[in-house]
Amino acid sequence: MKSYTHRFQVRAPLERVVEFHRDTTALKQLTPPPLIVQFNELQPLSEGSIADFTMWFGPLPIHWIAVHSDVEPSSGFTDTQVAGPFDQWVHRHSFTSLDEQLTEVNDHIQALPGTGLFRSLVSRFMWLNLPILFAYRAWRTKRALEVGKT
Repeated sequence: MKSYTHRFQVRAPLERVVEFHRDTTALKQLTPPPLIVQFNELQPLSEGSIADFTMWFGPLPIHWIAVHSDVEPSSGFTDTQVAGPFDQWVHRHSFTSLDEQLTEVNDHIQALPGTGLFRSLVSRFMWLNLPILFAYRAWRTKRALEVGKT
């Protein structure tokens, strides 16, 4: 089992950060180019809700279905891949208020690379690029939420 953690702080109240991540359009906003995300089904975040999407790496489609659990309205949620390139993927999104205008965002992922040639290559490539993905997500979150940023 592989483990990855990324933390950052955003100058915004906890409520704004939570609201941003509950928004069904957040995933698209937090996906860096050159990836393109096509949503097949995206239910509002709640216990048992589904996110079914296809990520395009150029001409290569990667289908992914995740189920949300442990949805805690003021502190985070978990998404677990039920179909996709990994044999196992569990991603906990946690939000912690540090003061009235500062929130810490913590992403923790536990995963097993996929088996089979295609899934193995794709999942390992994706895993190696997690630092880039989460640096982009931190930047986009700050850009969207911090006062005075555009």
